[in-house]
Amino acid sequence: MTERHLPDLKTVLIATGLILTLAMGIRHGFGFWLQPLSAAHGWTRETYSSAMAWQNLMWGAFGPLAGIAIERFGTMKVVIFGACCYAGGLLWMATVSHPVLFIAGSGVLLGAALACTAFGAVSGIIGRTAPLEKRSWAFGISSAASSFGQFMMMPVEQSLITQAGWQNAFFLLAAVVMMLMVPMALRLREAPRAASTGNEQSISAAIREAFGHRSFLLLTAGYFVCGFQVVFIGVHMPSYLKDQGITDGSIAVTALALIGLFNIFGSYYAGKLGGIYKKPYLLSGIYSARTAVIALFLLAPLTSYSVYLFSAAMGLLWLSTVPLTNGVIAGIFGVRYLSMLSGFVFFSHQLGSFSGVWLGGYLYTRFGSYNVVWGITLALGIFAALINLPVSEKPLSRMNAAPQNS
Repeated sequence: MTERHLPDLKTVLIATGLILTLAMGIRHGFGFWLQPLSAAHGWTRETYSSAMAWQNLMWGAFGPLAGIAIERFGTMKVVIFGACCYAGGLLWMATVSHPVLFIAGSGVLLGAALACTAFGAVSGIIGRTAPLEKRSWAFGISSAASSFGQFMMMPVEQSLITQAGWQNAFFLLAAVVMMLMVPMALRLREAPRAASTGNEQSISAAIREAFGHRSFLLLTAGYFVCGFQVVFIGVHMPSYLKDQGITDGSIAVTALALIGLFNIFGSYYAGKLGGIYKKPYLLSGIYSARTAVIALFLLAPLTSYSVYLFSAAMGLLWLSTVPLTNGVIAGIFGVRYLSMLSGFVFFSHQLGSFSGVWLGGYLYTRFGSYNVVWGITLALGIFAALINLPVSEKPLSRMNAAPQNS
């Protein structure tokens, strides 16, 4: 297999870490705009929820395309394009008041932005740079960076909304994205891939191979649940707490920040453990633990302390699926098309995200509570725990003759 000349692993982890910190950190705080933006425009919660749902769907739809673009143009150019889309999407949310235009424009721009700057986009260069024995650990580091972004950006975004107003907060964040993300993308420059030797696998062959593999399909189905759970909780948690009588906004901010803080450790150690134990069993355990934590949260008396305990526990399990899922894909198929294949699996994740955030708003509007969505979340958690058990991470036979970084 042919290779690109790559930056060193330290440079890649630092640059992608900051990119993920901003991309995922800002995105995780979008729930804080639900009520002030809806009130300013006279919308129901369903309108803003639909915009977030469309954004997540477009993120997934653009994911495979971003992976193919990275293969052709390199990670640096794709991330720079993503940064421009990110800033444009934030400006769109700040200035557009027509509900249909708001949903469509913010969904397309921010969906494309996240596809070009989040996990799928940077997984390829991380997988190609890290040696095999450090690959799972490196994926854990990148997931931890995005978790740090959630921890750091939650209070920042809430403070910007409070101090500068919801509209100016979007303007300021757009400027931060351009000033920080683009310079980091320049550190991810890759030399052109060497000329093909003639026996290199094509993109279409890689796609057919993956979708003909049982474990890839099981991972794809299980990842739907991850998206449903985390995006429903991330977007609707502040409103759910207020509905239940916890009106102190600082509690919701602290809760989401705790998810980010504990997810730093959860993501890092998931990556570490993935280098020791079978990743499918770890994935099944994570979904089982999520189901138990959500059930206990709903059954226990709701206080600020129960909210904090729930957030800490969910944080340990939040993005810990990412390094394990990417690790399984890399182990089976290699890293040659990792960004693209991760993009396809992540599309399923985003279909789940779309369903979770949209159903949260739709069923709340219809029934006046989130009870039905919580029930769906529990049932899906059990499904994901079961469906990951038969996943095999055994490399394909063609991998035995290929270099370990191919």
